[in-house]
Amino acid sequence: MRDKFIKRVLNIAKNDPSIMLLTGDLGFGVLDEFAKELPNQFVNVGVAEQNMIGIAAGLALEGHKLITYSIGNFGMIRCLEQIRNDLAYHDANVTVVTVGCGFSYGSLGMSHHATEDVSILRTFPIQIYSPGDLWEAESLADVVLSKPGTKYLRLDKAFASNTHHDGEIFLPGKARIIREGDDITLISTSGILQEVINAADLLANDGINARIVHFNTLKPIDREAVVTAAESTGGIVTIEEHVLEGGLGSIVAEILLDRGVMPRCFGRLGVTGGFTSTVGSQSYLRKKYGIDSEGIIHSVKQLIRQPKSISN
Repeated sequence: MRDKFIKRVLNIAKNDPSIMLLTGDLGFGVLDEFAKELPNQFVNVGVAEQNMIGIAAGLALEGHKLITYSIGNFGMIRCLEQIRNDLAYHDANVTVVTVGCGFSYGSLGMSHHATEDVSILRTFPIQIYSPGDLWEAESLADVVLSKPGTKYLRLDKAFASNTHHDGEIFLPGKARIIREGDDITLISTSGILQEVINAADLLANDGINARIVHFNTLKPIDREAVVTAAESTGGIVTIEEHVLEGGLGSIVAEILLDRGVMPRCFGRLGVTGGFTSTVGSQSYLRKKYGIDSEGIIHSVKQLIRQPKSISN
């Protein structure tokens, strides 16, 4: 996804000298073409992520459109004060791009796991984007460079196979119906989408027709899509490669309670139990936390067999 996104940013930036890309000494190979073709619009600030955000804020307040680029926690948690005070408070036109959300860098341990970012940043008055496939990642380049204000874009190493329907137009802030179904609604965000699609395929073999609703925009979020799913299908299960506290599942639950809507059943699948000391690939850690296709299928079948219920 990062390659598609950066390639599109480069093509846009060629015709817009106000666009600048800053990196914290990362992205070699990915950013080389941008640096070579637009050297005056590219700065490697070195291993100094907090300074990178401060520089971006200053340039944005002088009329530039900024993108900062780093790995998950390095460009977000390490820079939380700067994102809050320098960017969000001033509504600076900066997109904080982090690659490797969730367990993308699972084998490097918890310092490289980016599984709390949505919970933290959704409390800030910023836009949050979390694409699930290459089309969404590429389309979001146009979105973040055309919209004012502070934005956060999380890019997963994993991504779903093409989910773009013929004639479909990308609409930021709108949920995408990847598949129709009325027995259960599976709600996802980011690259876990492929596991959700795989699970829906196998559930269909057992006569369970799952609707897949995917959110590439988490703030602002499409509240109507959540309410419609609760009212028109047998229940809702949220799936995220992120902690349950404050993440996608929490957002969906808040929307339903705010509207006074109670689905027949409701479940949240995500990361539980705090930080993991387990080191392994993204697929291994997904399996450990029951958010791979097999875990999704097991949870869905358990949930729909029960009387009206809520889990997690």
